[in-house]
Amino acid sequence: MELEWLKPAAFFGSVVYALIGVVVFWLGFVVIDKITPYDLWAEIVEKQNRALALVVAAMCLGISIIVAAAIHG
Repeated sequence: MELEWLKPAAFFGSVVYALIGVVVFWLGFVVIDKITPYDLWAEIVEKQNRALALVVAAMCLGISIIVAAAIHG
């Protein structure tokens, strides 16, 4: 049984794609944060807006699925 994922090329390729995915996710979140008419952090943390937190969580999942599908091919 050969461990394909332990090869350096596969390991570093996975790390590079993971970093690209995180950067693309972060950029998507920043864009969404900038186009909303209010500060997401203040609304969620300081004002305890749970409805907005659920919307942001759904948006994060959606962006993550899109990024994963784009990287996977």
